[in-house]
Amino acid sequence: MSSVIKNYFLLTKPRVLTLLIFTSFGGAFLAKQGVPGLFESIGLFIGGYCASGAAATLNMYFETDIDQDMGRTKNRPIADGSISHNKALVFSILLSIISFISLLLLNNFLAAILAFSGGFFYVVIYTLYLKRRTIQNIVIGGAAGAFPPLVGYAAISNNLTLEAIYLFLIIFFWTPPHFWALAIMIKDDYEKANIPMLPVVKGIKNASLQILLYSILLVLITTLTVTISSSLGWIYVISSIILGAILIIMAFQLYKKQDRASAVSIYKYSLLYLFLLIGFVMADSSIKYLEI
Repeated sequence: MSSVIKNYFLLTKPRVLTLLIFTSFGGAFLAKQGVPGLFESIGLFIGGYCASGAAATLNMYFETDIDQDMGRTKNRPIADGSISHNKALVFSILLSIISFISLLLLNNFLAAILAFSGGFFYVVIYTLYLKRRTIQNIVIGGAAGAFPPLVGYAAISNNLTLEAIYLFLIIFFWTPPHFWALAIMIKDDYEKANIPMLPVVKGIKNASLQILLYSILLVLITTLTVTISSSLGWIYVISSIILGAILIIMAFQLYKKQDRASAVSIYKYSLLYLFLLIGFVMADSSIKYLEI
């Protein structure tokens, strides 16, 4: 029984979900200009987790052939036969229903629709259409991963403002450097699976240059965010500049060396970068609330 539960849990891609849920709460803190209420937070957590988990499950459902060809994913529950396609499909539908109901009842209709839309974009636009067809798969498809802060913001405010859009853009421009670094790391796997990732089609040199350019754009956007948000101040500004400078330096090192070790470094740091950046958004948004 425990192994069955574990396999269903793994269908939701829990490590990826951790960051997605965290970014959604970044949006919630920004909208609240403080700490969200208990029931608002419960609705956002359950709704966000189930929506993302449903999308992750359908991603594995439609990409079983790819997962079986790649060393990084061959042991996923559907790829290794632990869970059947039919059971995974039912599980994803159940998660989608729970997500929509929890966000609708504990938050609002806008948050529920945005969560559903993010999952739809990930499964239909990215998984079924873009991923196997174009080197821009991550650039366009990355929008799906940028929905959580919109969901979090809407869950509290029941609307979307320019500062919510800026959070969306931060994650949108963060996604390509992060996943292109991963694609350099496991380039042979993507090539074997016939996935047209940028390093496979254009080479590591081109991918490294794109990582550097997108990193610069990302840092510019993170800095500009403070100009349209009354909730963010010096804590966010200083931390975003420091974190961004490190990211650009690492991206430049990758461009110079074009080696796997540098790609691994920027891949790992990009995760820490986003976690800390959103953490500082939450901290700065909460200062007035906590009367610091």
